[in-house]
Amino acid sequence: MRPLDHNVAQLLRALATPHTHIGAASIATLSRDISCWDDVLRGAAEHGILPALYCRLAESTGFVPTDVYDRARREFERNAFHCMTNAEELLEVLSAFEKAGIDVMPFKGVVLGASAYGDMTHRIAGDIDLLIRHRDLQCASAILKQRGYELTTKTLQDGSPEPQHYFEYHFERPSDGMVLELRWRLDLTQPRYRFELGLDWARDQRRTIKLAGADVPSLSPVKNLLVLCMHGSKHRWSRLMWVCDVAQTLQTDLDIDWLAVCDEAARVGLFNSLALGVMLATRMCGTVVPTEVLKRFERVRSMRVIATFLSEHLIAEPGKLPAGRIPYNIQLLGFRDRAAALLSVSFLRPNPQDRALIRLPKRLDALYYLVRPIRILLDRSGR
Repeated sequence: MRPLDHNVAQLLRALATPHTHIGAASIATLSRDISCWDDVLRGAAEHGILPALYCRLAESTGFVPTDVYDRARREFERNAFHCMTNAEELLEVLSAFEKAGIDVMPFKGVVLGASAYGDMTHRIAGDIDLLIRHRDLQCASAILKQRGYELTTKTLQDGSPEPQHYFEYHFERPSDGMVLELRWRLDLTQPRYRFELGLDWARDQRRTIKLAGADVPSLSPVKNLLVLCMHGSKHRWSRLMWVCDVAQTLQTDLDIDWLAVCDEAARVGLFNSLALGVMLATRMCGTVVPTEVLKRFERVRSMRVIATFLSEHLIAEPGKLPAGRIPYNIQLLGFRDRAAALLSVSFLRPNPQDRALIRLPKRLDALYYLVRPIRILLDRSGR
């Protein structure tokens, strides 16, 4: 993504903030300072907030060029159509899985749009994400292939996915471009994240929501918040929509059990991800959480530093992280997992940067295992 200027970034941030915190007058004021509306539309698309762009600009049409408003409306209508086709396909797939005796949990996408945003068209449709048990993978894949999907995930000779896709099968349907992903485990940072978060974990205390007039299963408020924070953290919060997902969820589930959330996050190694996601939602979207809860999250210094940095750079420079000696993926882990990762052979294995620091004869190559920890302390490029 090409960096966005300050005025565009400020407007996008305001567009992503709920009406209760940023009113139409503020949007109008920020709109007056925009010199390149193409950058606004580009930034909204890259950050996944085009639906919010249209809905909020509709309140301030007097300050928005007519052609910009029309383009935003067309993008909103295109996404709404995508949402409706995704919802129809999801309901048919769920019905087919139910007939085959396959337990499944949909998450993110139109299900999140309906539950957290109150209207599935107010969130980017995205792909269809389904969590199943690994033992049902072959049967589920066969059903999808009967529906015209093709498996695009690279597989090994025995048919299993390659290591980098170990917990996911990616399907695409050439006839209409529909994309569906089957997962049998949710992961934070491969391969160092050791918790088995699969369908049995996700189904606990699940709820039912209405989607296109039908009842569909949905994650409980606790599990939903943890999954959203896990997903955003895994991808470095490089899209504003992932912060918005957390903010909208917290605004919808006002009676969320914070003790249960924090306890479960600590139990499955997601406390740092939870802290980071909630702090970003409070700082960037004005989300209100209990003071004691926020203080508890802010006591995690590493996450507080990253949240402060991302809240200032996420929109204009997505994917950029603060300088530091400990890699970001390691900081996300809990103490035990972090210690195990730092002492793992894969992390301590020397790389070209280590060898460039000190030139040693080939017979002394093993000494680079001692050089690497020193270089990591001196140079963050060890990540």
